Amino acid sequence: MPKLETLPATATTDEILSILNRDGALILKDVLSAAQVRAVHDEIMPYVEATEPGRDDFTGRLTTRTGALVSRSPTAREMIAHPKLVEAAASFLKPYCERIQLHLTQVIRIRPGQPKQPIHRDRWAWGTFLKDIEPQFNTIWAITEFTQENGATQVVPGSTGWPDDRRPTTDEIGYAEMLPGSVLVYTGSVFHGGGENVSSGDRIGINITYTLGWLRQEENQYLSCPPEIARTLSPELQALIGYALGSYALGYYTPPLPAGKGPELVPPDFALNGNASGSAFGSEDLLQSLSESVSAREPAQ
Repeated sequence: MPKLETLPATATTDEILSILNRDGALILKDVLSAAQVRAVHDEIMPYVEATEPGRDDFTGRLTTRTGALVSRSPTAREMIAHPKLVEAAASFLKPYCERIQLHLTQVIRIRPGQPKQPIHRDRWAWGTFLKDIEPQFNTIWAITEFTQENGATQVVPGSTGWPDDRRPTTDEIGYAEMLPGSVLVYTGSVFHGGGENVSSGDRIGINITYTLGWLRQEENQYLSCPPEIARTLSPELQALIGYALGSYALGYYTPPLPAGKGPELVPPDFALNGNASGSAFGSEDLLQSLSESVSAREPAQ
């Protein structure tokens, strides 16, 4: 059985990405303090307890999945914007985008008796249409201890380059066993799945994932965290959940106002602060960045 590499919370971005690029997954130890684990547990559990279990074998008939954590949990917001994880996510994804964004937030509670989830890739959220790029940087934060007995996530190290129809053998599957406060970091291409819970207690983890700024998010953040809530957040978190242009001309909108009563072609954060000048798709910096990117990819004549 393969064993996942474990790094301390003080690991550098280069150290994290070195293992992530090689294995597709790793564990960061003790990222949250015991007090932070208790705080996020207390904030999320009323919603978790009110969540119905899944209705099919993939979501898990003895598993609950609870979202909208940006709106519901102040401590989850800190986790989403954690500097080390966001820096690692940006470094990992930036070869393929101008800006990264939050893809989803979800409390996953695996209850006793839940069988193993089918092994899969998270990048299949977009089908199998994306080729030759990595679209995701994913995390699962342990809120309870993760053990093989209670459903620790199954992970297949080294599987990122496999064809989509390849299935792992039992001896190729490892388990993300970790203590509360630690984080499983994994790519959108690594094969993985929830484990079987044969214990007498719940396994609770928080799934927070990031993706390329030009892809549609799995969890619709504009509905889960509408402007009246988003405007109370920090500018950094506002941008991360999607209230910012993904690149020049990507994500602008026109406020649906009477003729002459509002601007045209404004960025998403106009919905939060009402600030806009002129009529343009995006900033000069974004236009310059796009121009440089296009020029760099044009073949020499």
